[in-house]
Order: sequence, then structure tokens, then C-alpha cells
Amino acid sequence: MARIKKNDIAMVLTGRDKGKSGKVLAVFPKKGKALVQGINFVKKHTRKTRDDQQGGIIQKESNINVSNLMVVCQKCSKPARIGFTMLSDGTKARICRKCKELI
Repeated sequence: MARIKKNDIAMVLTGRDKGKSGKVLAVFPKKGKALVQGINFVKKHTRKTRDDQQGGIIQKESNINVSNLMVVCQKCSKPARIGFTMLSDGTKARICRKCKELI
């Protein structure tokens, strides 16, 4: 089971965006990377290939390594380590290690 999933709120631990947080848009487990909204912007030079498309320099989010992210707990509003527990119905669930709440 993955520690960071789509639609989680994640905070950046290292790099130029240290301390910023955003919503996880996509996770790429084989690459070990995630796409976070508003984090790790890069500039891309594009050429106008159609009449309705604009050319020039655009900014877009780039992938960031999952090891540089930490999930923010909704209850305690702090970045927290993720633990796992078995629920009474036998399913595995993610919990916050600080406040022991389900994430």
C-alpha cells in the first residue's frame, strides 16, 4: 500500500519549494515520483503548431521525488509519518503516527 496517494495534501521537505504544500495530482510508483499542484514549476519552450495554440515559454508542474514529500494530516494539520493498521473488517488503512487518526 502506498504512503502517498492521489488527492492527499503533501508538504515538500527539501529543495527550492521547501515548506510549500499542495494537492497530489498523480503518483508514479514505478518511477518513485509524484505530481503536486503548485510545486516544482519548470519553464517549457513551445512552438506554435496550430492556429489556436499559443507558442512561447509556459510554466508547468514537474514530477518531484516521493522521498521529498510528506503527507499532511487533516486533524493535526502537520506533516506526519504514515503508519498502517488493520481495521475490524480486515482491510488495511493508513494512519497518522502522531495523532493515530485515519488518513
